[in-house]
Amino acid sequence: MESNTVRDPRRWWILVVLCLSLLVVAIDNTILNLAIPSLIRNLGATPSDIQWILDAYVLVFAGLLLTAGSLSDRFGRKRFLIIGLAFFGGASLLAVLASEPWQVIGARALMGVGGSILMPSTLSILMTVFDEAERRKAMAVWSAVAMVGVIAGPTLGGFLLDHYWWGSVFLLNIPIAAIAILAAVVLMPETRGGSERKIDPVGVVLSIVGLTSAVYVIIEREWNVAGIGVAVVALAAFVIWERRSEHPMLPLELFRNRNFSGASFSILLMSFGAGAVMLMLTQYLQFVLGYGAMQAGLALLPYAVAAAVFNGLGAALGQKVSNRTLVGAGLLVMAGGFVVMATTTGYLPLLISLVIMGVGGGLAGPSAYASLMGAIPMEHAGVGSAMNDTVQQVGMAMSIAVLGSVLAGVFTSSMPAGVPEAATGSIGEAIKLGFGAPAREAFTQAMHVGSWLGAGFCVAAALLAVLVLRPAAPAVAPEPVEV
Repeated sequence: MESNTVRDPRRWWILVVLCLSLLVVAIDNTILNLAIPSLIRNLGATPSDIQWILDAYVLVFAGLLLTAGSLSDRFGRKRFLIIGLAFFGGASLLAVLASEPWQVIGARALMGVGGSILMPSTLSILMTVFDEAERRKAMAVWSAVAMVGVIAGPTLGGFLLDHYWWGSVFLLNIPIAAIAILAAVVLMPETRGGSERKIDPVGVVLSIVGLTSAVYVIIEREWNVAGIGVAVVALAAFVIWERRSEHPMLPLELFRNRNFSGASFSILLMSFGAGAVMLMLTQYLQFVLGYGAMQAGLALLPYAVAAAVFNGLGAALGQKVSNRTLVGAGLLVMAGGFVVMATTTGYLPLLISLVIMGVGGGLAGPSAYASLMGAIPMEHAGVGSAMNDTVQQVGMAMSIAVLGSVLAGVFTSSMPAGVPEAATGSIGEAIKLGFGAPAREAFTQAMHVGSWLGAGFCVAAALLAVLVLRPAAPAVAPEPVEV
């Protein structure tokens, strides 16, 4: 059903601003994966440091997303978008100036704060600016921009890493954030879910404590009894409180909608399956195949191009084919790409697997997001968008932690006996110590095991989507308040 309000003539320019804001986060994540070898060589970062440079952002980002999304519904989505961009750009400057691994970790945590503030607004503003007739097309563009980040990040980042020091990769965030802030101020109207909504301070505290401690336990990959206890108690208390609150931060009745819950868990499993792919591939391309940073970035382009193209095709098919069918089919195609990656070596087979995975992701991603967001009342668009981001981030955190552990374990066990302990913990260290040949073989075996796991989780996500998602149209929701 189309909105009764007049379409904003600036809506496509507003989409450009939203995509630019999304781009600053997407570029940062892809560049950082590519910079891992440089961080190891130039800063002396250990595998533990690398893990925390990657996960500090995820920990803070996932912990604050629901709170930021809820507050943006109350105080203004445009306002939170601008605040988040400013915070993200400032934290990127701190990362540029860092000279020790712990300083990079701290800057990444601050970037997580900025990302959590801006990300929910990118999708919630899209949902409120575009009516149902144009929303799927706009969402496909929004989703494709994440793939543009995969293109721009490694390519530009590779150029910077080949010509400048590792810190230059964070410089890209600063001008993009500044341009997005200026464009948002000039072009974008403010939207809210309704000023009469009250803040849920108890829900805010419980969600931050629960999500942060849960992601921390996942990242630590240990049976931390205290951490598990805090996570379970806080999240259980959050559920109980939200069910009884007159103004809940996250309306739990949303989970009774099969499209919302089914899409949420499908996205979680999809993110888990694919989350560590770039972590594996950037190291495989540079350490195993011997590519330079920019060459490695260019080698990943087929995935991004295929995903961007099939995002558009998925949007067109979505007018005639159900979300359930597209999500299920896309995830099975992604699983096929993982199988190719798990059974071959060298770049040509890898290129084929990347194209297959890009096709699958392009079909599945936008339809899963559309299914989730279509089940959310517009007054809760911010927290709904945050929920979408939260399940992705939790899935990626689980992926980096679990698949990262599997990769490390297989790599260590595949190294020959008698190799120094330092060489069994990192392929970078092994190459430095002169054990390049066995290290490359061991890492290839580890990547194959990780790829099989990725395939399994994509199949599980596809089955879940087919069994749970329903093609029924979502209920009509009230229009947002524009000021």
